[in-house]
Amino acid sequence: MVCEEELLIEKVCGLYEQISSLESLKPCKNVDMLFTQLVLTCIPPSPIDVTNLNKNVQEIRSHLIKLCGEAEGHLETHYSTLLGSYDNPLQNLHIFPYYSNYLKLGLLEFTILTQHCTHVPSKIAFVGSGPLPLTSIVLASNHLPSTTFHNYDMDPLANSNAMRLVSSHPDLSNRMVFHTTDILDVSNALKEYEVVYLAALVGMDKEGKNRIIDHLAKHMNPGALLMLRSAHGARAFLYPVIEPCDLRGFEVLTVFHPTDEVINSVLIARKYPVPMHSLDQGLASKILPNKCSEIQAFNPLNHGNMIEEFAIEEQL
Repeated sequence: MVCEEELLIEKVCGLYEQISSLESLKPCKNVDMLFTQLVLTCIPPSPIDVTNLNKNVQEIRSHLIKLCGEAEGHLETHYSTLLGSYDNPLQNLHIFPYYSNYLKLGLLEFTILTQHCTHVPSKIAFVGSGPLPLTSIVLASNHLPSTTFHNYDMDPLANSNAMRLVSSHPDLSNRMVFHTTDILDVSNALKEYEVVYLAALVGMDKEGKNRIIDHLAKHMNPGALLMLRSAHGARAFLYPVIEPCDLRGFEVLTVFHPTDEVINSVLIARKYPVPMHSLDQGLASKILPNKCSEIQAFNPLNHGNMIEEFAIEEQL
């Protein structure tokens, strides 16, 4: 058991050495090969808990997540530019190598959403939509044909690339709105959305991620849903991890850890209908420690693809 974990860490660290010595992370044969190896190393279900790693490996992990984020940004920009050169970009999305993953993730997130949303949301915000806003496109095209998607990204170039993909589409060009701004500068507008998605790579470290979650908790409408992406087991070498106890001001409804090629775990939470300050004083401290310990007991190796539900009412 320990041996298997040590082999995994050794392999990940070896790949980190090679990736961190690359001159550029833009798509090319060598970059693609190294990241493919890294993903294939981290995908198999593993009992590894990245919070227990030694300091050196922790630092390697946080650097690796940043490198993965940078490489993913280059990959999306590359394919967004390529797709933008077609007459009908949206008919050619299959050329993006991970498109099938987005189809699966979109279906998964929509399924989880329908379990907690009593009606079809009219407005959804996606924070960190990037140059290739595939989640918004998949949800808008396949699952939510009447919903308007407000895509937020700080990078004006990412937004102009993304707009080019949908501008020629008669339906999506009307239902996909793009905002070039830092989500921390958005307050009143957040009250308009029934669902807010937070992309996996928004807030690359714990501190940054928590600052954004706290901002959303402060400004989202009470009762609105927050959909987040996290990582579990060895996949936490690729993406930041969100623990349910990080979601102050939210009731955690579902935590789901895929065991297939969909890499990201999915969390959905509902903003409490009570003001934040009363949470800080009592309710949260009563609930969240229990929720954390209960959720940590969830082992995807035993449950396969089972969705776990947590109801706060039961604990109260």
